[in-house]
Amino acid sequence: MPDDKRIAHIDMDAFFASCELSQYPELRGQAMVVAGRRSDAPRTMPDGTREFSRLRDYTGRGVLTTATYEARALGVHSGMPAMKAARLAPNAILLPVNFDLYRNYSRLFKDAVRSVSPTIEDVGIDEVYADVSQLNEASEKVARNLKSAVFEATSLTCSVGIAPNKLLAKLCSDMQKPDGVTILRFEDLESRIWPMAAGKINGIGPKASAKLESLGITTIGEIAARDERWLVEHFGRSYGSWLRRVSHGLDDRPVVTHSEPVSMSRETTFEQDLHAVRHRQELGAAFTRLCEQVALDLQRKGYLARKIGIKLRFNDFQTITRDVTLLEPVADAKALRNAATQCLKRVELVKSIRLLGVKASNLQRAGEKKGYESPQFTLDF
Repeated sequence: MPDDKRIAHIDMDAFFASCELSQYPELRGQAMVVAGRRSDAPRTMPDGTREFSRLRDYTGRGVLTTATYEARALGVHSGMPAMKAARLAPNAILLPVNFDLYRNYSRLFKDAVRSVSPTIEDVGIDEVYADVSQLNEASEKVARNLKSAVFEATSLTCSVGIAPNKLLAKLCSDMQKPDGVTILRFEDLESRIWPMAAGKINGIGPKASAKLESLGITTIGEIAARDERWLVEHFGRSYGSWLRRVSHGLDDRPVVTHSEPVSMSRETTFEQDLHAVRHRQELGAAFTRLCEQVALDLQRKGYLARKIGIKLRFNDFQTITRDVTLLEPVADAKALRNAATQCLKRVELVKSIRLLGVKASNLQRAGEKKGYESPQFTLDF
């Protein structure tokens, strides 16, 4: 890999929480989580002050979308069931999810990064990669310019890592959070990357981490110390070879400036299990709303979908999916709901439903002509 290759990973700090704090600055420095429903929105009192819900009052099956660093210090984190978090941090402020707010800040953040380096890869609502190899400034100056542009556009902080590739850039952007800058070179690998926990590498999940630990390996450096034949023997040819490469900091993935979405989906977890007969009206309304949301997503981004699917999770946690492939692609809510209903008719609805989802896939750009192999309406299991 060329020595002059420089990739930046820019990661917003506690993004959802920071967006909320921009609306409620009086909560700065307090333990706050986002997980609530609209009913958990702050109430404005007669004297103009705001009254906030507390996590101890939460009831339901939701999970935390985010938490401030003060809340994280109490043991709560994103993805944790809200009821469990309430036992750890009962007095934490509870705010409802506000995705319109987050999407707006995400757009401002990414536009700010593009103003410094136009070659960016969008990898999430709160993070991007940028190829900064062609910029004339030193890496430290580039990182400061990125942070300044983001702060000027959003008043929010981010952490920046610059390294020879995407793998190392992502690792080092997390080293000095929040509001940090980390510059990494290949010669820093042994001193700064190898002592890190193996699970820090994106792609080494809980199962792989557990297996590595059972073999006496807990750090990236301990993976690097094993030869490839040993890794292949224990993890298979593909994954073993990959472990060898990433433990030595090798990653030749380019910064991809554009990629077509594979699918668009929406789902909702109900506060209480809903039965297909007893709660027909509530389920029908939720089903229609999900179809409308997916249709809006398709139309806003200029896509049509030829495959429509549903996802159901029952009260015993069994999860099933059904798909239908259409002769002609669709994007309007009515056609999408009709197709999703065909999927629903193929499910025996005897158990109460915990989660409902609708998915559109096999996408194409609106106005784009495609030839289809199958001239008939087909069902896909």
